[in-house]
Amino acid sequence: AGAHGHSSARLHRTMSAFGEFLMPSEEDLELVLKDLNFSPALSKKLADVDITDGASLSSGERVFVNRSLDLNNIKFFGFDMDYTLAVYKSPVYEEFSFDLLAKRLVDIGYPQELLQCKYDPAFPLRGLFFDREYGNLLKLDMYGNILLCVHGFDEVDIPLVRQLYPSKFVMVGEGKRFFALNTLFNLPEAYMLACIVNYFEKNPAYKKMDNLTGIESDHVVLSYSSIHQDVRDAVDWVHARGDLKASTLKNVDKFIEKDPQLPKLLHQMREAGRKVFIVTNSGWEYTKGVMTYLFDFPHGPEPGTPHRPWSSYFDVVIVDAKKPLFFEAGTVLRQVNPDTGALSIGKFKGCVADGVTHFWAGGSSDNFCQLLGAQGKEILFIGDHIFGDILRSKKQQGWRTFLVVPELDQEVRDWNKSQGLFNRLRTMEFIMSSMYQSPAMKLGDEQMHNLRHKIKETAHAMDINHKSRLGSLFRSGSRQTHFAMQAMRYADVYASTFMNLLNYPFHYLFRAPHQLMPHEQVYELGQTTEVLSPKSHTLSYTHDEDEEDGGDDGKRAHASTP
Repeated sequence: AGAHGHSSARLHRTMSAFGEFLMPSEEDLELVLKDLNFSPALSKKLADVDITDGASLSSGERVFVNRSLDLNNIKFFGFDMDYTLAVYKSPVYEEFSFDLLAKRLVDIGYPQELLQCKYDPAFPLRGLFFDREYGNLLKLDMYGNILLCVHGFDEVDIPLVRQLYPSKFVMVGEGKRFFALNTLFNLPEAYMLACIVNYFEKNPAYKKMDNLTGIESDHVVLSYSSIHQDVRDAVDWVHARGDLKASTLKNVDKFIEKDPQLPKLLHQMREAGRKVFIVTNSGWEYTKGVMTYLFDFPHGPEPGTPHRPWSSYFDVVIVDAKKPLFFEAGTVLRQVNPDTGALSIGKFKGCVADGVTHFWAGGSSDNFCQLLGAQGKEILFIGDHIFGDILRSKKQQGWRTFLVVPELDQEVRDWNKSQGLFNRLRTMEFIMSSMYQSPAMKLGDEQMHNLRHKIKETAHAMDINHKSRLGSLFRSGSRQTHFAMQAMRYADVYASTFMNLLNYPFHYLFRAPHQLMPHEQVYELGQTTEVLSPKSHTLSYTHDEDEEDGGDDGKRAHASTP
């Protein structure tokens, strides 16, 4: 991006649809353009580029960028189905899932009172961890420090948190003690765990075990670990053997959103020469039913064009993928008969013909890439599951990744409401930092205690400004959550919906803002600035103090091109 109207030797900030950029000075821009041997006409056009072009897109229409992504290099667009292609209506679908889960738990022996619990969409939050030892729901920052600890529906006091978790820190990646509730399917599960813990804690017939790892009565000992296992088994049963999927297909318009622009986007992808595929953990019959509904329009890609079957928009459809195992060893890859759903015997090893939709079950990402001749970085995989879709495809295969965050629109609205509080929080943290750095500004113990209290109070006010009772998905006060860390680290781009790709051409470069390390953010007045020409390896020096008089000889030195 070029610059126009900039004063010399200064860096300017500007906001664009894809992040915050440092604009180059006129001198730096002139030097680099000269080194590139651009024509004067092209250089002038580049200097007149306004990188704020497109900033009129609302946050709900944008794609946000963690790492630069050139769509010119993407040859394959891959999609998860559940909560990505098929967006389940919230909170209707979570309420229905929760009711089925409660019924299953009662069927295996849990108290009838669970049937009286009603799902509260304002409580659960993605990105929580359930502590199987102490029965707590934990909200963590990116380093494993505890931001919030909830037992049932009650926030745990800080002294008890410090007793249970020394230094208010946990290692979530080791062992099976901490279970991540990262998916939208986990929301009813998280709320059910809170309901069960709350029920037993408040029931006078039970008391907490001395070691705080469960509850007991005269005849029953029930650990939080066993409660979690029962809930996990019940969730799996509801999804695999219960009525959830059959009821969803029977009432598909009640539970699933349908976007008339979906055929248009997928058609444009294939018209641009890209291949399009699905990788879902759902079985064939469910996938077929959901996808048929999503493309059930009287028209095709555009109004007035003939209707086309859903499968014609895809080159490959993979069901029963068993992600994240799909991105590791995988399973046997078999062909699916789209008419009967029957699987072929043996492992598929045929060729992939153009213009034909291939239906497979199982397999692995290695199989897939080999059959399609795809390199990892030529694939952009789009999904909502931070672990099963995004993290594994990035770490194991190097695929480019697009994280769908349906909560993002609400998060942005809540964030905008909290700007005053956030600025107040940053100001108080600056004051506290100054107190430690300057002995002359040292506060008394009472004043410092009051300042710390106000910081915590403001951070809490930011949390309750959010729709969820547990605060933001991405932060608590000035600290980012573990979910935010994973999203930034493993998702190249993210948005509330992948349909936002309609707002960008397929040759678009999603440009990430430069990330500076703390030592790189230090700028001292009077410090010499160096610009290195990659062609000549000659240094060009500018000095702020000598800017107006041109330095020692009255001339500014520039790199010479051989």
